[in-house]
Amino acid sequence: MRARRAVPLVALLVLALTGCGTPVESAPQPATSLPAPEISAPAPTPSVEIPVAPATPPPAAVVPAPVRVSVADAGIDVPVIPVGVDANDAMELPEDPAVAGWYRFGPGPQSAEGRTVVSAHVDMPGYGIGPFSRIRDLAQGTVIEVTDDTGALTRYRLDSVTYYRKADLPVDDLFARSGSPTLVLITCGGPFDASIGRYQDNVVALATPIQE
Repeated sequence: MRARRAVPLVALLVLALTGCGTPVESAPQPATSLPAPEISAPAPTPSVEIPVAPATPPPAAVVPAPVRVSVADAGIDVPVIPVGVDANDAMELPEDPAVAGWYRFGPGPQSAEGRTVVSAHVDMPGYGIGPFSRIRDLAQGTVIEVTDDTGALTRYRLDSVTYYRKADLPVDDLFARSGSPTLVLITCGGPFDASIGRYQDNVVALATPIQE
């Protein structure tokens, strides 16, 4: 097994979520303010190969890893595992949409600065629709809770939900290791392109820690 290595920000322009799976007919209805993924496409095998450039050094400090993300208002309650780079030099992401991945070479919930990135497939063949499909419906001000492996709970307040074309994802900003602490939740959305087995967009939620 080859060693995992950190993913430079410039190599994440399409993120791990280009492999979000085939839409199924049981997908929830989106809020009227955001576009819904199209769910009538056939079922091709999605591509999950995300090439990466030469690795950058991991952060000097080891930070507590998030192990669960919960949004009570939306019925989201998912385990989170650390992810890095797989044996094919692609960014890892749990195959099961009911499990999210934390980008382990970036900040965590207890970090004093930078962005904690957690992502999951919106759906996958054989699994169906995942909880992160509800991110697009979250209202501004929604409370998001993240538990880390020390048992600490960090509460966030949602600032925004934005759709980006995959090629236009602001990677350097979303994966920043400096600046104000922010939680970044990412999944797929928008129209489904059956010819390549991918959704057109990434759905990105940004949330700020609640000072308590």
